[in-house]
Amino acid sequence: MNEVTYGSKKLGDVEVFYREAGPKDTPVLLLLHGFPTSSHMFRDLIPLLSDRYRLIAPDLPGFGQTKAPPREDFDYTFDHLARVIGEFVDAMALTRYALYIFDYGAPTGLRLALAHPERVTAIITQNGNAYLDGFSDAWESWQTYWREPTPEHRDACRVALAPETIRDIQYRHGANPGRVSPDGYTLDIGYMSRPGAQDIQLDLILDYRSNVARYPEFQAYFREHRPPLLAVWGKHDPFFIPPGAEAYRRDIPDAEIHLLDTGHFALETHAAEIAGYMRDFLGRKLSR
Repeated sequence: MNEVTYGSKKLGDVEVFYREAGPKDTPVLLLLHGFPTSSHMFRDLIPLLSDRYRLIAPDLPGFGQTKAPPREDFDYTFDHLARVIGEFVDAMALTRYALYIFDYGAPTGLRLALAHPERVTAIITQNGNAYLDGFSDAWESWQTYWREPTPEHRDACRVALAPETIRDIQYRHGANPGRVSPDGYTLDIGYMSRPGAQDIQLDLILDYRSNVARYPEFQAYFREHRPPLLAVWGKHDPFFIPPGAEAYRRDIPDAEIHLLDTGHFALETHAAEIAGYMRDFLGRKLSR
């Protein structure tokens, strides 16, 4: 196991915080977190893989320890998140990497793949959606906001940001509660309570419709480039349901899919299992 280090990269008005571990001369894994968390979600996974891979996990703008301007001065959209992470990748001189995409990290990372398909060696998706099949009925209030972005519909989405939603729905739903550490959801609740944080998240909730609009582009990328793809999916996720994992096989027939007996934050309960699947998958795919 290699020591985890912490750093930041100043990219214009944004200072991207990141975690890193593993030898510099090994294959790179770029780990992209989701909502409402940060690179902290990879705290258990990184030590399990850092003997063989160089792992780099940045915090997206608006999340975790990354410092970004207030929403009045910074456009919190997924195109902009991807642009900042693309600049981070360049600043880190990463020219080849496997993508680990989860939740919001999926549309962010897939934008990177569209821009530079030659850089992506493999994709690991953990409840990271790219198909309409993956949406549950729990998206109804968000979809209403996408169709009619009124103040009333914006306010209706605030329930997704509430402490009890983060704790009980995001983290504990569908998981063995005895295996879910309070560290993750307590930290995320704290981040969400910072001044301006909720309105940043509501801006991103509205812009999530731009990801759905780009699903055909993502799927065309899968068909054209056929990146090796591993799906490790919490099958009790209340938001991204198992058909979203199975759908990858439509465009990447040899995609490897594992449905785990847990919820949205699968790494909270199944980090060792996911690391095992990754070591086997990457050991076969990256050696070719």
